[in-house]
Amino acid sequence: MSSQVSKEQILYASILNKGMLIGLASLISIFILYCTGVFEPMIPLEKVQTYWVMPVHAYLEKSGIEQGWAWFGNLKYGDMLNFLPIAFLSLLTIICYIAIIPGLIRKKNYTYFIIAVIEIFVLAIAASGILGTSGH
Repeated sequence: MSSQVSKEQILYASILNKGMLIGLASLISIFILYCTGVFEPMIPLEKVQTYWVMPVHAYLEKSGIEQGWAWFGNLKYGDMLNFLPIAFLSLLTIICYIAIIPGLIRKKNYTYFIIAVIEIFVLAIAASGILGTSGH
């Protein structure tokens, strides 16, 4: 049984791997900055454990954090800054699909091209929060 890996698969995997390493390094760096107090947290470190046991809606209400992408306006706080690499990692799949589209078009592989475009559309709609199903 012979299996060949396409250039698109290699490109996708390469971008995903590099992006994962960037995201992981960012998460670790920002977590260290958060724990050392370089950035003031929105929720003081000594109170975090009281919030962990709360249901999401109670947590949001008590902490004053708004749902959805509102965290983006609070990046001055160390605990909110942690969301930046998580959002980056979440967008990696979209970035990978965008990167392979030119190769799919060049190969006239229109079926996979359409699947990639639909996948980008679905992921972008889901990430945008416009469907109102955001749990955060």
